[in-house]
Order: sequence, then structure tokens, then C-alpha cells
Amino acid sequence: MEKELSDENPGLQSMELNEIENRILDLDKWRTIFSSQGLEAGKSISEDNNREEENNEETPRSKRQGMLPANILYSIPKELIIASDLGGHPITIAMAMELRKMLFGNTFNTFNYEWKISFFKFKDPFSDLAYCLEAEKGGTRAIQMAVQAHIIKYLLFTRNKDEHRSLQSLREIGQKQQERALAGAMADILWTAGEGGKAKVCLITSDCYVTESTDYKADNFTERIQLFEFMNKEKLEKFIFAHIRCFKNEGSHGVILFLYSLLFSRTFSRLWEDLDFTTTHLLHFNLGNYTPRQAILNMMLTGRASPHLFNGDRMLEESELAPKILHGVQSRSDVGYLHWSREEMEKNKLPQVGSMLKTPKFPIWVCNISSTYSVLFGMKTSLLHDWKMEHIFDLYFYNGQLSQDKTVHLTIDTHSHHWEGKYKSDGSDPEKKFPSLEMTIRTKWDGAAINWNSTVPFF
Repeated sequence: MEKELSDENPGLQSMELNEIENRILDLDKWRTIFSSQGLEAGKSISEDNNREEENNEETPRSKRQGMLPANILYSIPKELIIASDLGGHPITIAMAMELRKMLFGNTFNTFNYEWKISFFKFKDPFSDLAYCLEAEKGGTRAIQMAVQAHIIKYLLFTRNKDEHRSLQSLREIGQKQQERALAGAMADILWTAGEGGKAKVCLITSDCYVTESTDYKADNFTERIQLFEFMNKEKLEKFIFAHIRCFKNEGSHGVILFLYSLLFSRTFSRLWEDLDFTTTHLLHFNLGNYTPRQAILNMMLTGRASPHLFNGDRMLEESELAPKILHGVQSRSDVGYLHWSREEMEKNKLPQVGSMLKTPKFPIWVCNISSTYSVLFGMKTSLLHDWKMEHIFDLYFYNGQLSQDKTVHLTIDTHSHHWEGKYKSDGSDPEKKFPSLEMTIRTKWDGAAINWNSTVPFF
């Protein structure tokens, strides 16, 4: 009976075969996904043959066999690409391998899912946090918060030359102003890394210039990069602004592209000179994720990828070995850095942050508070060169998390010294009684009392 039915309905057999074929493709699809490091969805085994169809929004769904639904968990939006004839220089296999070695220490590790979906996303325009980037906890947060510090610098001190700055001016920012601030901040970081003479920007194209081999593992976007070189900072900023969607839109791989641009702007020869024997590559794998080492943060703040926070270089004398040199911060930077960790403090391992980073040219600091990054800033440059301004002054704090809905306003009093008084009498340790943010501020202004101005203290 079944044979007769199938003979009379040859289309039924074809439909059944198609269904089986589709299910096999789906199984292969999932096998590929869960064997990959980043759990990236949206790639089929026949990806190279089907990419043209996948990139075409009008291709019928029935023709896109092996593709997963767009709303599936862990899917990465389609990347934003540029035309291959825009005038850039295609990445080479040598450049791609050097990039991997510098980041991971080998040519086989690739960025995981969290890094691939990360981009520079602003809060709503014309809101209390219109000047702010969203940065969830994770490996990319440090980079996003360092860019955030430069955005604040651009909005307060580059765009606005008036000394009468206010928090309200940061709230009155529209989308175009957000994009210009991001472009200005990125250009500033890249130009400084290139030592004021040259910078490079990486963008993804539709063409592939590097193929996978026994010595290199492909990730499907690094191999499609073109590099654009600039000898003029103004032209660099204009180019980034013209292609800002490649850094701030979902699916752009924006954080990775910026990090690539930073390394190429610095050049690999300079990077190897910046590093020392304590740092052989720039990303650290911890608890299932990659986090930037201090050298990346220092490069974003000072232009140089020095691995340490103290001023200058230090020499270590070791028996039977030649002296080894540790590279610290060589010059005062525009944006500063503060560090505090209760755990490190209890173990007496809190790193020494030198005056170069504690006293930047502008009153803006990236804060590493127990490995969580945030930004602290003031409105007056006089705070850094007039000691009388350090008696009582205001600072503002943003931690990048979705839970913060307004800028925290702090008032710092460096002369009262009452913050720890009540704990001295009973022998209590004040460092265990106060929020870590307050202790971070006191690494710069020792003994300062901090008024949260009606905000419930946190951190």
C-alpha cells in the first residue's frame, strides 16, 4: 500500500528527501556551532558557496538552506561591510598572523562570542546619560570605558573651549553629536598611538584576502579586512565619522575593529619595544573570557603599550642573569588612571599607580575598581594645576552598567579628614567600611571625605 502511494505521488518522495536533507544540514550546522569557540550562528558548511545568497536580503528563505532563524539565541548579526574598491590595503597572511600572535600568543585562538557582538552603543540621545556608552561586564568593558573617557574629553574640553562647562551640556547631545564624539575619541586614541604621524583604520569588506591553513585559523572577518592609512589627524577623524556605523551599529564587530586599528596604528615593531618580559601578548584568558592586559589600557591612555603603571622604567637585578627592565608609563597623558581592589589590598598586592597617570592633563580618569572599569571626571582643568582648587571640588562618576540611569555627582573635601575618624577609636579598619569607589578616589586624594549628594553609595 505504501509503495503504491509513493508510486502514485512521486512529489511526496521528493518532499521527504528534501526534509531529510534539510535536517542533515541543520545537524551539521549545530555541530559546527558548538565546536566553535564563539558559538557563532549563521554559518553553514557550504558558507563560501552560499555567502552571496546569505548576504542578499531578498533571497527566498527556501533557498537559504542550512541557515538558522535570525532570532536564534547566540546569533551574531550580519557584519557591516564596505566596498572592496574604497582604496584600502588588503590584509595579508603575515599581518593576520602577527595580529593573532600579538593578541593571543598564537595563530589559532580567535575571539569568542562576547567579543564578536560587542560594539560602541550610546545611551538615548538627549537623556541624562546621552554622552555615555553602554558597557556590560565582560572582556570588552575596559576598552569601551577607555573610549568613554576620551568621549568625555572630546565633549568637555576639545569641542567646548569654554571654562563654564556643566553636566547639562553633556545631556543635550543628539545622535550626530554622539557619533562625532565617538569619531573624535577614536581618532585621538589612534593618532596618539601612531605618535602623531600616522594612523590606520580597519574595516570589513566583502572580499576575502586570507585563507585558513595549517598555520592559521580563520574567523571569517579578519581575513576580509582592509587597512586605511592616514597622515593627517583631521582626515582620519572625518573618515571614521563617515564610517561610524562600522563601529557603533549592531553586528559591526566594532570593538574588535577598533582594537585592530589601534595595534596597526602603533605598529608591531613599536609594540614589541613597548612590552617587556612580563607581557608576551595583549589578551589574558580568564574564567572563559579574554580580558585586555594593562598594556592595552596604557596604550589607549598614553599611546605606548607599557605593561606597568609606575612612572618610567625599573631594572630588576637577578643572580646569574642579565638585568631585566620593566617598562612603566613614560609621560603624562591626557586621560588618567586609578586602581583599587579590596582583595589586592588585603593581600598587599595593590599595584602602584604613578603620578603620570594619577595627574593627567585633563580631569578624567579610567577607574579599575576590583577589575570593573568605570570613568571619573571633573569639569575644571584648574583642578590639576592649582592646589587651592583641591580643597573642595566636584567629580562625576559613570560605571557603564545598565543599572545606572544618571550621572553620580560627588563632592570631594580633602581638608576635613573626618571620613575615618569614627573608626580609629574602635580599632576598625576603615578600608573595609567604605565603598571601593571612595577608596579609589583616596588613592589620588589621600584622606578625602566624599559626599554622594543624595545618591545611595555603591561600589
